[in-house]
Amino acid sequence: MTPRHGAPGPLDRGSGALPYGVPPPGHRLPPDTRPGRVRLRVGDLERSLDYYGRVLGLRVIERSADHASLGADGVTGAPSVLVDLVERRGAASAPPRGRPGLYHFAVLLPDRAALGRFVRHLAAVGERAGSADHLVSEALYLRDPDGLGIEVYADRPRTEWRWRDRQLLMATEPLDVADLARAAGDGPWSGAPAGTRMGHVHLHVGDLGVADAFYHQALGFDRVVWSYPGALFLSAGGYHHHLGLNTWSALNVPPPEDEAQLLEWELRVPSADAAESALASLETAGHAAERSADGGLVRDPWGTALRIRTEDAASA
Repeated sequence: MTPRHGAPGPLDRGSGALPYGVPPPGHRLPPDTRPGRVRLRVGDLERSLDYYGRVLGLRVIERSADHASLGADGVTGAPSVLVDLVERRGAASAPPRGRPGLYHFAVLLPDRAALGRFVRHLAAVGERAGSADHLVSEALYLRDPDGLGIEVYADRPRTEWRWRDRQLLMATEPLDVADLARAAGDGPWSGAPAGTRMGHVHLHVGDLGVADAFYHQALGFDRVVWSYPGALFLSAGGYHHHLGLNTWSALNVPPPEDEAQLLEWELRVPSADAAESALASLETAGHAAERSADGGLVRDPWGTALRIRTEDAASA
């Protein structure tokens, strides 16, 4: 992420055009595109269910012997699946410094008060977390029992976001955890609240130029931040990022089958036409796509699976 410097201006959406970001040269994802669920391989389903329920406050929506779907209540009361857990019994933990694939997935809470309640909850259950103030958001960082990275965060109002030279200003600064806890008020943490959703996914990749060609030029995300060493941040509709990409992994080979890992992540688009346009653009750039009734599946140059689904189908 980029450090603060210069004299950035305030966010002005009055003209309808954002003062930051670089659109792709061809196909562009619709502004209401957003990440959906992530599908994870874990080594012990019961252990993971305990962690995701006790620590993150997600609830089981569907369950079988070796699979569970977890989520939170939607803003209209319908449950929203955020995480699918698939057990491969005894799978090895993800290596601490990563492989191509998941760096972390990021759960977005609906407001700062909810994040403050989560801070107090972590202290109550004795879970340690990293933290950062990213200027556009405030974030906590954890690892699940298999070593898979998780961010839990809340956004600052878009009117407070700033930019310079068409890049949105983000940073990694100390988080005022005490002030965040005070923002919680008197309410207790009672699990992931209504409106909790997947905010973004952050991946390890082998080369930023190749990743840009796939995710920006072919898939159609806008570039939002591109000057931070070893990282690139992309989004649709002016969000600070729906996708982070970095080359910080120490291991530039895909994870083996018997290791905990990201199996696929989901990108939700508003219509069947939008899904087909994205898949066709990827195919034109030389990436094979597998069509399905509700979208399709494509793999990035490092084998990470991306499922593009229409919003209605993804919410069903």
